[in-house]
Amino acid sequence: MLSLIASAGLGAMIGLIRQWNEQADKSDHEDFAGMRTFTLWSLLGCGAAFVSAEYSPAVLPVVFAVVGAHSILARWGTKADTAGGSTTFVASLLTVLIGSLVFWQKHQEAIVLTALMVVLIGLKDPIHAWTRAFTKADIRVTLQFVAVTGVVLPLVPDRALGPFDGFNPRSVWLMVVLISGVGFVGYVLMRLFSARAGVFLTSLLGGTVSSTATTLAFSRRSREDPAHSESYAMAVAIACTVMLARLLVILTLINRQLSAQLLLPFGLMAVPGVAGAAVFWWQQQGKRKASDQPAIGNPLSLLTAIKFALIYAVISFLVKAAEHSGHLQDGLLPLAFVSGLTDLDAISLSIADSLKAQEIATALAVKAIILAAIANSALKAGLTVVFGSPGLRWRVMVVMAVTIACGLVGFVLVGGEAAAPASQESAGL
Repeated sequence: MLSLIASAGLGAMIGLIRQWNEQADKSDHEDFAGMRTFTLWSLLGCGAAFVSAEYSPAVLPVVFAVVGAHSILARWGTKADTAGGSTTFVASLLTVLIGSLVFWQKHQEAIVLTALMVVLIGLKDPIHAWTRAFTKADIRVTLQFVAVTGVVLPLVPDRALGPFDGFNPRSVWLMVVLISGVGFVGYVLMRLFSARAGVFLTSLLGGTVSSTATTLAFSRRSREDPAHSESYAMAVAIACTVMLARLLVILTLINRQLSAQLLLPFGLMAVPGVAGAAVFWWQQQGKRKASDQPAIGNPLSLLTAIKFALIYAVISFLVKAAEHSGHLQDGLLPLAFVSGLTDLDAISLSIADSLKAQEIATALAVKAIILAAIANSALKAGLTVVFGSPGLRWRVMVVMAVTIACGLVGFVLVGGEAAAPASQESAGL
């Protein structure tokens, strides 16, 4: 009885949304599948699952076949605009399946499937409106990104090659995917929302994924659309600030002591980004017009992404060579600086793991991560010089220069704090 009640409720929910959709469309077709029909389909699935379990396993497959055949025959010889479409055909079979899942005590699966159906049926008009707004450029950009990620990436070998195992083709192509992905997500957000809102949302998302890729993407865009350099500079500043916060959160999950000691240095390094983003936002508000929106261009520049990926491969090889040249304790600071030019996360997580294994001192680990962050900021400044417009270049250069200065202050403060306990320990001995 409980299974029948639950099945009826889930079927009624699907049918209610379906019936509301048809009535909202003011359809003249009165024989559509609505709340009653979907409720009955779900009850049919639950009852058929019960009979199959108690008497004959063939009952449920036969019910599926009959419901499917009914939906097909309902369209036979009927005008396309007055008969249920493919959505009704699929929804009928899924509703029968939901009733069966309830009887099998698969309640979580039944609820999730019902929720997905309700959302997809309820979003019929917004989805149609969205797809009607597609342009040839949208399709071309989507196909290019699918080719980069879904076609090429699986074919690239995932193994270390060369001296010191310093070259991994998959890691290099992943950087191409990452840079293209940030540009693609930004393009989608700018098409869904206003272009200016899309820039802001992309900077937030880009900072959580890769602030370096975000900097490169917006630097290239600023050269194509120099009139909105303030917007792109604001996006770079936000992404760099979000990157520091994201790294602190990750390190907190691994080593709270390490993240606590990085809180002050990273806090200092975040101040220029926050201040710069606020200033750039104020500048663009001062000259903003209703029709003044950043241009929406092709977000995928594979040539630029491949060039940066090759630079990434070279620096990664140098990092591997540095790791093989000596002990980690002796060469950690130079290694952290070189590694920070490519990936701040990798060297920071490696240092956190080494600290947990007590291979290095805490003060040295903190200084190495700060140095890696300084190197990463220097790289982003260099990217804006090479790929950005003059308006973006000087704005980001100022922010990155002050960020590096704040990082050096944090580096010195950490060194001073580390020296004090050491001297006290010597005096005590």
